[in-house]
Amino acid sequence: MTTKGTPGRMVRIEDDVWADYGRLCEEKGIARAADIRMYVVREVTAWRKANGIQAPKKRVLRIKRSKPADSDD
Repeated sequence: MTTKGTPGRMVRIEDDVWADYGRLCEEKGIARAADIRMYVVREVTAWRKANGIQAPKKRVLRIKRSKPADSDD
């Protein structure tokens, strides 16, 4: 599990390519993981559109928060 609650994935990338990709992402001002996620989302979105597949609806969790207690001031 990652810190955001999504499962981590393992990919194999040559060391020299990974190092240069790190430099590229640094120049773009973005983390490698974020860049990879954006690429994958873009590709999957295009594939779904080309094949008439609708993306699954995102689940929204609503958290009820209690009101703060009245102060005695």
